[in-house]
Amino acid sequence: MHAIRLHAFGPAENLRYEEVEDPAPGPGQVRIAVEAAGVHLLDTALREGAQGPLPAPGVLPTIPGREVAGVVESLGDGVAALWLGKRVVAHLGFAPGGYAELAVTDVERVHEIPENLDFAEAVAMIGTGRTAMGIVQFAELGPGAVAVIPAAAGGIGTLLVQYAKNSGAVVVGLAGGPEKTARVEANGADLAVDYNDPDWPGKVRAFLGGRPATVVLDGVGGDAAREAVGLLGPGGRHIVFGWSAEGIGGGEPYLVDGVSEQVLGPVMMRKAGGPDPVRTLELRALAEAAAGRLAPAVQRFPLAEAAAAHRALETRGTTGKVVLEP
Repeated sequence: MHAIRLHAFGPAENLRYEEVEDPAPGPGQVRIAVEAAGVHLLDTALREGAQGPLPAPGVLPTIPGREVAGVVESLGDGVAALWLGKRVVAHLGFAPGGYAELAVTDVERVHEIPENLDFAEAVAMIGTGRTAMGIVQFAELGPGAVAVIPAAAGGIGTLLVQYAKNSGAVVVGLAGGPEKTARVEANGADLAVDYNDPDWPGKVRAFLGGRPATVVLDGVGGDAAREAVGLLGPGGRHIVFGWSAEGIGGGEPYLVDGVSEQVLGPVMMRKAGGPDPVRTLELRALAEAAAGRLAPAVQRFPLAEAAAAHRALETRGTTGKVVLEP
């Protein structure tokens, strides 16, 4: 099979498209003929050897990537024959191996893809969608809410705009540049503003007519977060799920005592509850997409151009979830 391998930590050019041995499914595992593989901003940090939410790979070369969708084409011992030929999506967990034509994973991680989703959309929902479902647990959205969403043109931001709008909230989406703000507006935001405009907070206040924001859903941090928090009224909440403006593995989120709440992975999982909270959130995400309530934005790259996908992510040159297609 062909795969992307990282032989040395460093720039995106270190990602190489190579021919490697096919992986074999072990007991309780399936092998998936990959049709779409998710790319995460975290992948770019791991490629550089940074220590972030996940440790850098201990052994090189490695095949990056933890989100795949495709067709089950081989079964390990103990796996029911009914899985063979199924369209499936899976988050591989801590084990990488997604940037490839074939990937193996435990059958317990696999979900059958709803008929109305393509492979790339399913990948978006299993990772980005799962995170979005974790975030909205804390958001208290609904009629009367005013939500400000930085990075509203990104993969998570796109879904948060849709979810907040579906709940009846007034939605203000922030994005960088006219093309991205146009996408945010088309996605349903009541107001889309360019955070590169120094007067964007004034434009939001004018649009709201003196009404304060009730929640900021912030995965960006930095200056955008500071300005957005300033739009909150008494009792307003700043929900922090990342701080990409500070770089993964470096910097700190912008936090205000009594206002800000960090809801990173473990906190989301505790809130979701149940014997398998990760799977709970994955099922919620796929159900929302299957019902047509959430529609992920996807930007596709050929598998062989994984380096270009990484560069685009690092320079904020992407819109929606980045996906590699063999």
